[in-house]
Amino acid sequence: MAVAVAPWGRQWEEARALGRAVRMLQRLEEQCSDPRLSLSPPSLRDLLPRTAQLLREVARAQRAAGRGGPGGPGGSRDFLLVYLANLEAKSRQLGALLPPRGRRSANDELFRAGSSLRRQLAKLAIIFSHMHAELHALFPGGKYCGHVYQLTKAPAHIFWRERCGARCVLPWAEFESLLGTCHPVEPGCTALALRTTIDLTCSGHVSIFEFDVFTRLFQPWPTLLKNWQLLAVNHPGYMAFLTYDEVQERLQACRDKPGSYLYPDGKNHNPDLTELDQAEAQQRIHVSEEQLQLYWAMNSTFELCKICAESNKDVKIEPCGHLLCSRCLAAWQHSDSQTCPFCRCKIKGWEAVSIYEFHGQATAEDSEDGSDQEGRELELEQAPVLAPQLPPRPDLPPRKPRNAQPKVRLLKGNSPPAALGPQDPAPA
Repeated sequence: MAVAVAPWGRQWEEARALGRAVRMLQRLEEQCSDPRLSLSPPSLRDLLPRTAQLLREVARAQRAAGRGGPGGPGGSRDFLLVYLANLEAKSRQLGALLPPRGRRSANDELFRAGSSLRRQLAKLAIIFSHMHAELHALFPGGKYCGHVYQLTKAPAHIFWRERCGARCVLPWAEFESLLGTCHPVEPGCTALALRTTIDLTCSGHVSIFEFDVFTRLFQPWPTLLKNWQLLAVNHPGYMAFLTYDEVQERLQACRDKPGSYLYPDGKNHNPDLTELDQAEAQQRIHVSEEQLQLYWAMNSTFELCKICAESNKDVKIEPCGHLLCSRCLAAWQHSDSQTCPFCRCKIKGWEAVSIYEFHGQATAEDSEDGSDQEGRELELEQAPVLAPQLPPRPDLPPRKPRNAQPKVRLLKGNSPPAALGPQDPAPA
């Protein structure tokens, strides 16, 4: 009998913890009556009620799911256990800084630039912002999706799912050990700095959302930690836990310095980032003979955008990998749609690409005349800076492909922003 009741007991405790968290955020909101607390984003006066509302939605969804929701180690219940404990700890720290309820004016030291209270308040505001973003990503509309969360970068997604399975959160020590199988981490100060960068919510755990943010910031995957060390640890322009107003104030002294972008934070030394200027390994997409015949029957080509049928594809949507032209993507997102027009996967980013005809050396798969070649292959790699593309020519019909079936290479370039059509294969 005790075994049968235990899940309901955990669910009841979880509901109570969610209720306590909502009430705690409401009390903090009452302490944020000083209008100066909303001057610099992220605004606590905005974040606290939004987080409380999202927690109410989570509580409703959890009640509706009952025992049927995704469970297991590192699932929704483990995440909420870690999240709510961290939220309570951070709320107590914030409550100690804010004025008591009923008192409108806060301590002036909270708003004096450079004061220790100001730094503590700014850091907590940013942590609360990260916590809201994390909860919204893993519980959209209150419903848990951590077990199916798609990381933006394919290698990062493969790493997480192969080593962490369906879990959405794990302790830092375990995560560090797993990451070390691909990217060895030096113990000591380097490991501590890495933890500070990845653990955005300062919970002592790493969520799949936090890892997604880190891998997007410091891509590509093969040199992930080298990129992080050059751009975050060694770069003088990298500053953690600064608000927008503090960044603007810090850069005021650099306004008269030409090339402040090249010489960050007003320093006279420009860091050497040439180590990052390395081409990524090519990724290939195979276009089958059947697909080529379908393109030709429609008087089209793989390169042509399947939405407008006028411009060539020049943008890859992440994480799904579909391709389309920049104008169609801009028009699609302008209509307030943030999902892929082909597969309805959430758009987390995009990458500019260029498609061009590639004549490379014949491989063992290619015959001399191409008659034995089945379909085509597309290759994705880093591209040099390209000249702007010519505008489309609507007065000209789409170019027909030749009988020969050449290889086509997709290059990541600096072309303007804007995914494979429904019949197109996604990049490997």
